[in-house]
Amino acid sequence: MADKDSSSGSNSQNPDQDSSVNPLSNFQNTLENIVQKFQGSNLNNQQHKFWETQPVGQFKDVGNSSLPEGPIEPPIPLSEVKQEPYNLPSLYEWTVCDMDSDEVCNEVYVLLTNNYVEDDDNLFRFNYSKEFLRWGLSPPGYFRSWHIGVRVKASKKLVAFITGIPVKLRVRDEVVRMAEVNFLCVHKKLRSKRLAPVMIKEVTRRIHLENIWQAAYTAGVLLPTPITTCQYWHRTLHPKKLIDVGFSRLGERMTMSRAIKLYRLPSSTATVGLRKMELRDVPAVTRLLRNYLSRFVVAPVFDDDEVDHWLLPQEDVVDSYVVESPDTHEITDFFSFYTLPSSILNNPNYSILKAALYFLQCLHYDSTASADPGCSYYCKTNLMFLMHLISWKMSHF
Repeated sequence: MADKDSSSGSNSQNPDQDSSVNPLSNFQNTLENIVQKFQGSNLNNQQHKFWETQPVGQFKDVGNSSLPEGPIEPPIPLSEVKQEPYNLPSLYEWTVCDMDSDEVCNEVYVLLTNNYVEDDDNLFRFNYSKEFLRWGLSPPGYFRSWHIGVRVKASKKLVAFITGIPVKLRVRDEVVRMAEVNFLCVHKKLRSKRLAPVMIKEVTRRIHLENIWQAAYTAGVLLPTPITTCQYWHRTLHPKKLIDVGFSRLGERMTMSRAIKLYRLPSSTATVGLRKMELRDVPAVTRLLRNYLSRFVVAPVFDDDEVDHWLLPQEDVVDSYVVESPDTHEITDFFSFYTLPSSILNNPNYSILKAALYFLQCLHYDSTASADPGCSYYCKTNLMFLMHLISWKMSHF
């Protein structure tokens, strides 16, 4: 949410065709350029006392082609993995957060709602719903022991949280079982207690106990050492509300009425065969997704059960659409988005900002075409993008 959308001030008469803000029109996030940015900065002079002790890539090694490809730290026998939890400060204790329990799920929700990610100006804070948390933390084969909380011993109040879920990630030609670590949150009043490093080590220990030795993390800050970066791009659907709450602003030559007109969308889609995804579509969507992801060097691997879990629509959690050919009844395209509300802080008129975040997709493409992000097959037409936007609007975003 830190990347605010100020594009209401654009001179472009069609925000969907403005190549200056189109991530597909440049190569700013290729690994090669990321390496060059690291090498040309002063990152080597920054101190990351915790991460510099962990088996992760270090900034000083970025671009060093002499390093062998593979795990930084090889697996060890399970008997050698630490069997007891790491020690917490004496006033605190570990707990496993059972997200099937309404009481525990509500505790997690309250902790995250009041203490999780805020933007730099303290205007917005992520407000994941309880339904979203259950969806995001219980994929096929998940381990309940990886949903880790920290409680105050005396009061039993939940004051910190971290999670992992199992994933399969293909790196070049090798499929690696990994953990995806997420939702690291410490109560604001306890952030001087250095709980986060202990929590990261504890979730790592529990992941190792399941004979999994790699993990993927994301962060809104630069830590040693990303393999890639992701840029948020916002498309305004309701400019007046976004401007009123401070998410967007009017440019010097832009009026509210012009902004509303600029971002106005048609009331319906024109794509023949577009409909919400159903259970019967799972095998076809799995095939499309596998074919599409095969074009990338690093990509997640999904089976039917995982596609069922992650993509079948759930109200106010995830929405998925397919395009079914009226002639052959073949599923030719699909796209999805998930719902992520944010609390609007200190605003007398609004309390929630609802956003649709682009999730998994496969647009119909020529399988022999280049994986170049700028090629015409990567984003079939602006019509497809417009279709997505209209679908979001129809879901009351």
